[in-house]
Amino acid sequence: MKILVNGIQSNLRFSSAHVIPGHESCGFIHGHSYFVDVEIEGERTGKFEFVVDFKDVKGFTKEFCNELDHRLLIPVFNELIEFKDFDKKTDSIDGLKENKTIQFKIDGKGYSIPSVDCVLLPLPYTSAEELSKYFAEGLAEKLSESYDNLKYVAVCVNEGIGQGAEYRKEL
Repeated sequence: MKILVNGIQSNLRFSSAHVIPGHESCGFIHGHSYFVDVEIEGERTGKFEFVVDFKDVKGFTKEFCNELDHRLLIPVFNELIEFKDFDKKTDSIDGLKENKTIQFKIDGKGYSIPSVDCVLLPLPYTSAEELSKYFAEGLAEKLSESYDNLKYVAVCVNEGIGQGAEYRKEL
C-alpha cells in the first residue's frame, strides 16, 4: 500500500537561494520557494495497520525543510567551487561548518557569507534532482529507525508548481 503526502497542503516547504556553477542561467545566486511531496510504499502493520504514521513522515520532512529554509544552499562537492582553507579531498565538512564565515570562489567571483546564513551540503549540485535524493535518503534513514515494513521512500522536490524532481530510495 502507498501513502502520499502533498507538500503544498501539508506545509512541507522551504525557501532558499542556491547556485549551479557553470550553468548558463542558474550559475548566478537565485532562489526558489520549494515544496516537498512524499510517497512511501510498504506493508500495513502494527496496532492501527498503518504503512507509516503520517505524523512521523511530516515531522521528519519538516525538519529537513527547516534546516534549509531561508539559507544559501552550498554544494560542497561541486568541482567548480573553491573554498578558502578547505580541501574537499582531505578536510571534513564539519570543520568547514565551524568557520564564522564561508569564503569561496566560483568562476573567479569571490563570496564571503556568514556561516549561519548557509547550509553546506555534501552534494555536487543543489539542483532539484540532488535535493530530492538528499531528502529521500535522509527520510529513509530516519524512518528505518522505527519501521521495517517499508519498500521505498520517494521524494519530489518542486522548485515551483509544475516542475520538480523525484528520487526513489529502495529499502
